[in-house]
Amino acid sequence: MIEVEHLSKTYGSTPAITDVTFSVEPGEILGFLGPNGAGKTTTMRILAGYLPASSGTAKIAGFDVHENSLAVRQRIGYLPETPPLYPDMTVEGFLHFVARIKGVSAGDRNSKVDAAIQRCNLEDRRKVIIRKLSKGYRQRVGIAQAIVHDPPAIILDEPTVGLDPRQIIDVRNLIKSLAGTHTIILSTHILPEVSMTCSRVAIINRGKVVATNTPELLMTQLTGGSGYELEIEGEAALAKQVLQKVPGVSLVESIPGHHLPKDNRAYLRVISQGGREPGKDIATTLISCGFGLHEMRRVSASLEDVFLQLTTEEKNLATLDESAQDEGAA
Repeated sequence: MIEVEHLSKTYGSTPAITDVTFSVEPGEILGFLGPNGAGKTTTMRILAGYLPASSGTAKIAGFDVHENSLAVRQRIGYLPETPPLYPDMTVEGFLHFVARIKGVSAGDRNSKVDAAIQRCNLEDRRKVIIRKLSKGYRQRVGIAQAIVHDPPAIILDEPTVGLDPRQIIDVRNLIKSLAGTHTIILSTHILPEVSMTCSRVAIINRGKVVATNTPELLMTQLTGGSGYELEIEGEAALAKQVLQKVPGVSLVESIPGHHLPKDNRAYLRVISQGGREPGKDIATTLISCGFGLHEMRRVSASLEDVFLQLTTEEKNLATLDESAQDEGAA
């Protein structure tokens, strides 16, 4: 549904995005994740036809964004970071206005507006002036204007920024309800937004896409999967040497900053190899070598771990894109 290939945008001599490539399948929600200033909004604006690209191509529903801009705009719904609302109009009046300028026929306009109002849970705010709405409801109106013409693709740029926790949950549920019938790109720097809403993730850093895949596969591929945190009694350096030889263990490291009840105790993190469960062997090895094992708990990699690894290290992991799915199928 959405195909982006080698997309670049330069302002003068400053590159905003460089060689950005990704795709979104029909009915999928792609989380476009990156720190502030990474190039998310620039990419979204190019896809929406708001900005021209310096090079590369972007297609939506088979139409090139640059060469067939009008056809693309008829097939997308776009919510920028600040919703494009007319505050002195009612919710219903504004959506009728948007439906008209987006080319919805007069015979279909009432049904399309009613459907958008219903999907965005705005029935009891239909006649309310937009400036009197809370920020959460204004955000819903922004999404309603993006879907009022029933486009196959929806582009949402930071849709939950500035909302309170309750409003974030409401908007998140609304976005998830649109999946399947719409293809969605969700741009954000909020990690829980991606893990709770999106089926696949593209991570952008300093204008370049550094990885794309499902959150689960990224967490497995980039962090080694699950591991264990241990509180042991004994010499930490010797314990690390012993544990490093346990089959299925890929890394053993000290955990700094913990308050230790006694000087001869240490906290260690053990990262297991993908698909391995060495917990029993870890415990057996420590005890047989004379170490005291006071606590052992399983820990799983998080999307935050992946995000920090990709955005704090200059490590291009684009090769983990769809090829990782081939490994999972093997």
